[in-house]
Amino acid sequence: MTIRVIVVDDQAMVRAGFAALLAAQSDIDVVGEAPDGAQGVELSRRTHPDVVLMDVRMPEMDGLDAARRLLTPPPGVTHLPRVLMLTTFDVDDYVYEALRAGASGFLLKDAPPADLITAVHVVASGDALLAPSVTRRLIADFARQRPAARGRSTLRLKALTERETEVLTLVARGRSNAEIAETLVLAGQTVKTHVSRVLTKLDLRDRAQAVVFAYESGLVAPGE
Repeated sequence: MTIRVIVVDDQAMVRAGFAALLAAQSDIDVVGEAPDGAQGVELSRRTHPDVVLMDVRMPEMDGLDAARRLLTPPPGVTHLPRVLMLTTFDVDDYVYEALRAGASGFLLKDAPPADLITAVHVVASGDALLAPSVTRRLIADFARQRPAARGRSTLRLKALTERETEVLTLVARGRSNAEIAETLVLAGQTVKTHVSRVLTKLDLRDRAQAVVFAYESGLVAPGE
């Protein structure tokens, strides 16, 4: 299956470089580029990409606002792409808010080319890009500073079974399905089912939002 991608970045050379790198892959089709968030949203609505590479800081409309518009579209708009945030900073509250809005992860702009290609495949497959330890540190730091949502999140936790709560805890600690299966002595498919049920019950889009939720609810404490 070919992965349709658009690149949204205000730096023309960066856009061209990312687009050329991705277009050289046999299973990736770059269907457009945009210089700011507003044009990126419009382009996405026209081209229906699977993945949007979205710069965090841009003029006119930044990547955070654009991600929100793409992931919480108005009535009548049914297309929901996966959004991968691009940033030059390893700790950025824009990125945290983007994860809360439903972005599937983020990648540093100076990451090796192979990491960008892998990231597109990861988010296109429906998973979240949570491998870099900096992602978990960023979420923990900002969750510590934002206790306001804890009460509401704690109430939602009650919908989970004991096993689902254990699985969510391990997801928040950055464990893969295989690692969770080993820790809880479960079959891999059973873990996958538990993760799916957690996301459904908590109305979360993917593992990135699950990690944010786990910290904000107090299920996992920063520094654990």
